[in-house]
Amino acid sequence: MKLLVFGQTGQVATELQRCRPNGVEITALGRDRGDLSDPQACANLVVQSGPDAVINAAAYTAVDKAESEEPLAKVINGDAPGAIARACAAIDVPLVHISTDYVFAGTGSMPWSPSDPIAPINAYGRTKAAGEAAVRASGAAHGILRTSWVFSAHGANFVKTMLRLGADRTRLTIVSDQIGGPTPAATIAEACLHMAAQLRDNPAKSGTYHFSGAPDVSWADFARAIFDKAGLTPEVADIPTTDYPTPAARPLNSRLDCSTTKATFGIARPDWRAHLDAVLKELR
Repeated sequence: MKLLVFGQTGQVATELQRCRPNGVEITALGRDRGDLSDPQACANLVVQSGPDAVINAAAYTAVDKAESEEPLAKVINGDAPGAIARACAAIDVPLVHISTDYVFAGTGSMPWSPSDPIAPINAYGRTKAAGEAAVRASGAAHGILRTSWVFSAHGANFVKTMLRLGADRTRLTIVSDQIGGPTPAATIAEACLHMAAQLRDNPAKSGTYHFSGAPDVSWADFARAIFDKAGLTPEVADIPTTDYPTPAARPLNSRLDCSTTKATFGIARPDWRAHLDAVLKELR
């Protein structure tokens, strides 16, 4: 199977290249070749490449900066996925598109189902919601995979930030009222590969799906787990989100109901604790 991947150095794109199974050829496009700020050029690349499936693992992910750059974020997160999806429809290949829990309002305490109404509370969420809508409207076989709290040994993420801060400080204040599922980038990559192969064989599986690590946890308790496994000893003081203001509002409830992903594709939620061990080992 020939896969065209938008994204090259991001967390999921990196893991896609690392976990490539036998018989799968991956062409990963960085910004120099597949710039999502130029949607039509990205669409042209899909048609010219003639892949068996496409995975979009690239996005505008600077959540706070998106508040002041929403038009650019909309092009990258909204217009480009739509153009890529329409190109996929034109050559009859499936698209796996990575999205986010930020399309939801983040209220309540129940896990969000793929069918729940969306109501993004920040610019990043609005632009990702626009991308989802464009993919659905394209006519392409597609799997929209919403995920949350991505971590790995690569790029910028919460685990690496906590390791840096935990080595320098004796006390950290960390938000404790935002709850979600930390998700290893390696498992997202594996899920994307499985979905792409199954959508190629059975386009009727097209739809929106959720995938996040288990168990659900607060940022503060996630930090405690990181420190414990890394042998660091800073004190973690719980604070509410209201004590940590940011330009972009954050959802309090990022829990995702992943049952349809398991039922449709046979992909279960990963235990983030085991994968955290592997990430820490790699970082050492």
